Amino acid sequence: MGTRPAANPARRLFATVLACEAIVVALAIPVAVSVLDVDGATAGGVCGGLAVLCLVLAGLLRFPWAITAGTVLQVLIIATGFIVPAMFFLGVVFGALWGTAIWLGHKVGGAQPR
Repeated sequence: MGTRPAANPARRLFATVLACEAIVVALAIPVAVSVLDVDGATAGGVCGGLAVLCLVLAGLLRFPWAITAGTVLQVLIIATGFIVPAMFFLGVVFGALWGTAIWLGHKVGGAQPR
């Protein structure tokens, strides 16, 4: 039996941000349809697609490219503010959480074991 390499300790934080973000983005669908009169197919396609993408990406965090893809996803979620204006603010909040997770991941990854 071989030993598995140590997992990135920040991976759980990245997954938590993405899972919470998926919930918030999915909840933007009824707001867009009911309050802002956005077409249901448009709101469902954009916000629903991004919510599913968040969950899929949370499962793919074992790959190094997933952090970059998550960063691109943060920009796309901020852009949903053009459909639901509150998403500009919420997207920036989640982007800040994502940036904090990257910072903490580098800080923990550079720590020397005792």
